Amino acid sequence: MRKTLRVTLGQHSLAGAGPVNQDFHGAMLPEGSLRASKGIAVALADGIGSSRVSQIASAAAVRGFLDDYYATSEAWSLRRSAQRVLNATNSWLHAQNMRSHARFDKDSGYVCTFSALILKGRDLHMLHVGDTRIHRLHPHALEQLTEDHRVHVSSVESYLGRALGAAPNVEIDYRCWQAEAGEVYLLATDGAYAHIDAPAVHDALAQCGDNLDEAARMLAALARTKGGEDDSTVQLLRIDELPTADAAQLQFQREGLAIAPPLPHRASFEGFKLVRELHVSSRSHVHLAVDEATGQQVVLKLPSVDLRENPDYLDRFVLEEWVARRVDSIHVLKASAIERPRNHLYVAMEFIDGHTLAQWMIDHPRPTLDSVRGIVEQLASGLQALHGREMLHQDLRPENVMIDRSGTVKIIDLATTHVAGLADAASGNRAIAIEGTLQYTAPEYFAGHGGSARSDLFSLAVITYRMLTAQLPYGLHVPRVRTRADALRLRYVPVRHLRPDLPEWLDAVLQKALYPDPAKRQQAVSEFVCDLRTPGQEFLRRRAPPLIERDPVRFWQFTTVVCAAAAVLMLGLRIAGQ
Repeated sequence: MRKTLRVTLGQHSLAGAGPVNQDFHGAMLPEGSLRASKGIAVALADGIGSSRVSQIASAAAVRGFLDDYYATSEAWSLRRSAQRVLNATNSWLHAQNMRSHARFDKDSGYVCTFSALILKGRDLHMLHVGDTRIHRLHPHALEQLTEDHRVHVSSVESYLGRALGAAPNVEIDYRCWQAEAGEVYLLATDGAYAHIDAPAVHDALAQCGDNLDEAARMLAALARTKGGEDDSTVQLLRIDELPTADAAQLQFQREGLAIAPPLPHRASFEGFKLVRELHVSSRSHVHLAVDEATGQQVVLKLPSVDLRENPDYLDRFVLEEWVARRVDSIHVLKASAIERPRNHLYVAMEFIDGHTLAQWMIDHPRPTLDSVRGIVEQLASGLQALHGREMLHQDLRPENVMIDRSGTVKIIDLATTHVAGLADAASGNRAIAIEGTLQYTAPEYFAGHGGSARSDLFSLAVITYRMLTAQLPYGLHVPRVRTRADALRLRYVPVRHLRPDLPEWLDAVLQKALYPDPAKRQQAVSEFVCDLRTPGQEFLRRRAPPLIERDPVRFWQFTTVVCAAAAVLMLGLRIAGQ
């Protein structure tokens, strides 16, 4: 039986001796696909006691975080989404300070501490700044998971070293770890945690059972009875059940949808009229179809009936349309604008009237550098749109690029895309698996180091090289890489060995983009495009690489000849001396 994410939450805030409670707390427990894509969030903030407006900062921090985090892109990693929201909150609070008297008195401004827990899938993510705390409850202890950002002047005097609103920029602590069912977490402000220990928490839980609101109220009141005069806020989060390991957001896209049998020619299906088959394989059936209501042409892809029990395949199948609906670029395949309730599982994509880049390469065996640049720049624009959403295409190759009748280049086949936001629940959000065609895949994948945006850049550079030469820059050696040492032994074949009509600087640009170590490539595809169009002095003044790098075979042949000639000469001299 498939398990789901279930928690029990309790929270309470008790004002201290001051006129206003400067603490603020909140939580979001969404249902359905939003719970799968964004998780459950619990947050609290504590304003600085010296300020009369810090309660506004606390409320803005918690409310803004809970509202804005759930509005960020589903494709972004959780860390990126949460930190961007907190950085925006920090900028707003600091701007309020710069407009008020707090500009000259930092102790009276819009400043607060902040801590949050987000449970997404089977992982917990912590974000923290200041001296609010998050603890994990153990049988005999409270394990403090956050660090107090306080600077101690003396044994009794200290001040906040980090807080929201205190400076134009803020460093947010981030941690992630795997959750366990049954765990209990305590979030508290300093007015509470200074007077609460593990036995007190266990006692409150034992007395209140599943009523964690009452348990939180008891703990806040306990802090008061033990002499606490500050505002006291407590949040308790108990993890009741974690989702099945293979549960993913994409499953919500296909739940309840049937797998259609192979469809006959000209059949009607889900409001579409099938026109002809475009591609049939053991994995999918692709048809050109026409919407019966509007007459719009679309491409319909249906999954193979034989793979209907394979959840990984089905998730990959729906991924293409999921990605296409979240990337806005003329150079990336779009999902069909036609949306209607579905009874069967299929994806509907735009129809591109044109041909593949592979066909273009056949038709243009010796293209000009300018025509190649025009294609590369469009491909780079599509990749930038993906990378901006923390997505990696991972299978960029000529067969996955279409050129329409107007010359517009589009990246297609998004089913192997790595999406950071969907990978949060896995062991990490870095792409590890080799998803693409081997000849175009970056060596770091084969060495087991995982991919990045620079891996897509490598694939783009291979395509550029192949358009110009019809060859591969490292031959067929890249798929044999297993270690970093293997990668560094790869030898780049200069373009000018095959196309001496091309400029010398071109090899320097391409060799950098194709460097086996991704850290030594251009930082982004945009930089590679700029280098192709306007190469800098780094490439124009670069000396030709030594012969051993340009042509190892010729180097050793030459070395052998020289050594043989030297040996003959020495032998001749020895004979003459006798």
